[in-house]
Amino acid sequence: MNRAFLFLILGSLAVFASGTIDGEIVKQELNVSAIVMFIVFVSATLGITYWAAKRTKSAKDFYTAGGGITGFQNGMAIAGDYMSAASFLGISGLVYLKGYDGLIYSIGFLVGWPIILFLIAEPLRNLGKYTFADVASYRLRQTPIRTLAAAGSIATVILYLIAQMVGAGKLIQLLFGLDYEVAVILVGMLMILYVTFGGMLATTWVQIIKAFLLLSGATFMAISVMAHYDFSFNSLFSHAAEMRGIEVMSPGGLVSDPISAISLAIALMFGTAGLPHILMRFFTVGDAKEARKSVLYATGFIGYFYILTFIIGFGAIVMVYTNPEYLDVAKQAVSGGYPILGGKNMAAIHLSHAVGGDFFLGFISAVAFATILAVVSGLTLAGASAISHDLYASVFKKGKADGASEMKVSKMATVALGIIAIFMGIAFEQQNIAFVVGLAFAIAASANFPILMLSMYWRKLTTRGAVIGGSLGLATAVMLVILGPIVWVDILGNAEAIFPYKYPALFSVIVSFASIWFFSVTDNSDEAKAEQEMFDAQYVRAQTGIGAEGASEH
Repeated sequence: MNRAFLFLILGSLAVFASGTIDGEIVKQELNVSAIVMFIVFVSATLGITYWAAKRTKSAKDFYTAGGGITGFQNGMAIAGDYMSAASFLGISGLVYLKGYDGLIYSIGFLVGWPIILFLIAEPLRNLGKYTFADVASYRLRQTPIRTLAAAGSIATVILYLIAQMVGAGKLIQLLFGLDYEVAVILVGMLMILYVTFGGMLATTWVQIIKAFLLLSGATFMAISVMAHYDFSFNSLFSHAAEMRGIEVMSPGGLVSDPISAISLAIALMFGTAGLPHILMRFFTVGDAKEARKSVLYATGFIGYFYILTFIIGFGAIVMVYTNPEYLDVAKQAVSGGYPILGGKNMAAIHLSHAVGGDFFLGFISAVAFATILAVVSGLTLAGASAISHDLYASVFKKGKADGASEMKVSKMATVALGIIAIFMGIAFEQQNIAFVVGLAFAIAASANFPILMLSMYWRKLTTRGAVIGGSLGLATAVMLVILGPIVWVDILGNAEAIFPYKYPALFSVIVSFASIWFFSVTDNSDEAKAEQEMFDAQYVRAQTGIGAEGASEH
């Protein structure tokens, strides 16, 4: 079997970190282990979808699994939603490449969760029903707020879907020897099946299974690495420093200037707290107490996972870096050094073979696909909910839509989003798509998070301030990404970027908060005063749960 080729293709899963997918795919001998595990996973999840479909009878069942998910189950599902293949391959690849500095991504992805735990989870569950727009529009005007929230949600969802679909298409293309377009279509069809028929219940259990598989695989890899060094971190890091130099344990290799460091941290921290498919999960539990438990469990699982990626990255340095089995001989002859096959993002994949052979490599391949499928299902459901619940039921029908028609629109939206994801996945096959994931986080941090946070905690927020400020934050994030180095230079081919930083969140979030504040405090209309007077009643419900759906049952 040509393992080198498998390593190369799996690199497409880490588009977040690498950003580029180039080259023609030549069909190779199939990875039998990966195919068997892939078939087992797909069969199991289709069975879950059939089981869930028989239990999905109302809009509440479809959007929130009837509110019957426990805190532990939801915590595992949130972790499954959040731990993407890009995180697994991309962050371990960054640690392999930059050493200590790769930890900034691990911590950055985790640091948003305390904000969700202490500030968002309970008020969100007490005030909302299906989407975070329920909370943002609780005391503000429904039509403009829900329209803006839905726009931010749909933009985030589509941008995220592009990266996931490209990675999934490349993986299935390799495993079955299919054309890329056919592979993307198959992935899109599976995604549509899960969401359309099983709704949130099926999506939840797909995410739980995926989280268990990914945590199991990463744990095995980390333990195998540590076993080689007598479970001594000092020994592991010392060997890494001997091979790559002491700078592998020094900061400054990945983010060199303070503006970029702060901007990246803000994007990861506030962006996490504004991702619609993550926020939607808090409505699947019975009450605010279970919502808080969900975040606690999810934070534990996610934090554990990112510690594992750090160990895996250093394990790759000591077990892969100079191993001739994993070196790209052609590049080595031209440029010297020790370039590994498929690039830096293949560090974890090479390590999986080094510690477990072909069988474990097949397992990790199947887990990578399970990871993508779980994420795209959650994203699609969040996007469909924004269209059906926020736009159709609340904006177009003014809250008078019945549950059956809302579910019908949601399923139609799921199919439409699936088709869009398929076409975008095909269109972006050969493109640099690193910017789309960064833009998704920037939009979530600049448009979704400020409105959600201020609607829950700031009395003086008005509809005018929220709409203008959120729109300016959204527009600033998009504009700065386009004018920045990734799009303006790498994609459009200009010599120098107009905006010098890759990460726009520091600037776009400031624009959003400042604009919301200014246009709210200068709004002296009677409508604004009425909105402010409603704050006390909203705050009591947010903090106590009195009047919240499900509160009487607990």
